[in-house]
Amino acid sequence: MNWWTRFERLRQLGVLGMNCRNTWCILDLNPRARFPLVDGKLQTADLCRRIKVPTPEIYGLLSSHSALRRLPELLVGRTDFVLKPNHGAAGRGVLVIIGRDGRGFLRNNGDHLELDDLSQQASEIISGLYSLGGRADELLIQQRVVPDSTFERIAFQGTPDVRVVLYKHVPALAMLRLPTRNSQGRANLHQGAIGAGIDMATGIVHRAACQNRRVDIHPDTGETILGFQVPYWSDILALACRASKAIDMGYLGVDIVIDRRQGPLLLEANARPGLAIQIANGQGLLQRFADIDRQLESIP
Repeated sequence: MNWWTRFERLRQLGVLGMNCRNTWCILDLNPRARFPLVDGKLQTADLCRRIKVPTPEIYGLLSSHSALRRLPELLVGRTDFVLKPNHGAAGRGVLVIIGRDGRGFLRNNGDHLELDDLSQQASEIISGLYSLGGRADELLIQQRVVPDSTFERIAFQGTPDVRVVLYKHVPALAMLRLPTRNSQGRANLHQGAIGAGIDMATGIVHRAACQNRRVDIHPDTGETILGFQVPYWSDILALACRASKAIDMGYLGVDIVIDRRQGPLLLEANARPGLAIQIANGQGLLQRFADIDRQLESIP
């Protein structure tokens, strides 16, 4: 099969390509004035509070190297938390602490860290090592989400999340992102996490892929992924729609985590959601966009 035959096949399947995503979806559907709402996690959290969408609590913000002296006092009494860049992308720079080990800290992979290690990570974040465009950034200290117990058998060490891609504020496709050993417990597909396609009507996983290869079983837990029922499915879709309308972008990715005590929480939103969700679902986004356009046109 030559490249042209492959191209024609992808077009027939309604697969959204990178160029079309960048020009039509992002440039045409997403007003530049709305980008600050999603490019900064603090701004997204502030919006969530205003529209009453639940989101993980932010314990503190440090915006300069001189402010790092406040890090110890901000961590007093906290046994678990997350350090992350305000303007980070692709999960880079995120450090999850799950407990204390005497005066030190424990990561989800069992590593022991000292306060100096956390200060070094915080310094790198503020320097912009993990930020969009390498610009100076801010350090967020955020609530650690404890995953719902239903995920224990199909996630390795980290916190799974649900990515919903919305078109004109209507959910188009969704996937469950599952951490693996290769992804170091992070729900990031580029780092080796599993993308599991979700049936939009039922919330049941119907297909899964890892590093562009189909999988049925989690490589680390040995448990079947297909047929998994995502809890709180209707609540997740409603939350994603509410956030999309408030952000007011025509092409948006919304990431939602499910906390063991609090249920669905909006973690962040993305004005440039990737395209691997099509592989996870075995379905093209353009096909879904056309379906949604027909639905919207039929509304009086």
